[in-house]
Amino acid sequence: MDTKDITRQYIDALKEIIDIDVAYSGSEEIILRGAFNNPFGITETQLLKLISYLPGKPEIVSLQPKVVIRIQMSGKVGVKKIPWLNIILFVLTLISTIIVGASYDGVDFISKPEMFWQNPLKIITAGIPFSFSLLAILLFHEFGHYIASRRHGVNVSLPYFLPFPNIIGTLGAVIRSKSPFITRKQLFDVGAAGPLSGIVVAIPIVIWGLAHPRFIPETTDITGLITLGDSLLFSFINIIVQPPTPDGYMAVLHPVAFAGWVGFLVTMLNLMPIGQLDGGHILYAMFGKTQHKIARLSFFVLLALSFLWLGWIFWGLFCLILIRANHPPTVMDDIPLDRKRMLIGYICIIVFILCFMPTPFIE
Repeated sequence: MDTKDITRQYIDALKEIIDIDVAYSGSEEIILRGAFNNPFGITETQLLKLISYLPGKPEIVSLQPKVVIRIQMSGKVGVKKIPWLNIILFVLTLISTIIVGASYDGVDFISKPEMFWQNPLKIITAGIPFSFSLLAILLFHEFGHYIASRRHGVNVSLPYFLPFPNIIGTLGAVIRSKSPFITRKQLFDVGAAGPLSGIVVAIPIVIWGLAHPRFIPETTDITGLITLGDSLLFSFINIIVQPPTPDGYMAVLHPVAFAGWVGFLVTMLNLMPIGQLDGGHILYAMFGKTQHKIARLSFFVLLALSFLWLGWIFWGLFCLILIRANHPPTVMDDIPLDRKRMLIGYICIIVFILCFMPTPFIE
């Protein structure tokens, strides 16, 4: 029997006392929302007794202002498997970021591919500072989401890291949500936990990296060097901690500083107020459907910014096709966010502004 059949059983069992207006049937849980037909309702114990004979493990999330019932499927409860796919993807991402990091430390394995089997330790040693710095930021970001989700009972997967042969060796990491958000509070906590956790790690990494630049002789030939755009936060830290450049030399970012710069970029991209991005979660939790207007305005801003950096076109198309502009409602959408979380939300907006880069890469 699938969850849709079980959902119908619950609706039939409750129809005399609850007018169900939302029913979510996932692979591992069912969520029902409705209002009591009788204004006096019944107690939580009485409600659980009424549906105790049905499959699954029901939990009363709320009785007022709406009744919300979460049913965890009994076949899934307590089942723990070794997450081999997550582990393999993480190991591959570790390898790819180490290789990329080694190239930023001057290891020329392109013209000398025999280094991979003759002297792999040199590649590993050279690549670890960049790799570990970047992965620390991504791990804190994703596990910020994961821990907040678990605290609120949101069913999510472990992070899936995405190895990729680009200039940082990865496309980042994602977490797959297996259940809808019930309240705006829940949505906000999960959305804000990732970027705030990531930026807390990224800032000291950037500080250390910018305080230890590499100085190379001045040259007009900058072939192979990447010119990066600045954010307000990155520029501010750079002014404070970077040592003076000796005459006749130019400063090149330490691989650790580059990893921190990527962390700022990832934080900024995730905090965009679009759809299911972290910024979309935060803005919808704060302002409800006003987020839809802000998201549509954001696409026009990205279109304008594409005249500065063409990559904004591709990011905008990615968001439009896969993320979409409008954030879906929560199960109990009529309960507003509390004042403390509104304040944290404004802090997230400030972090977005401080990390924003109009031109991440300068050609």
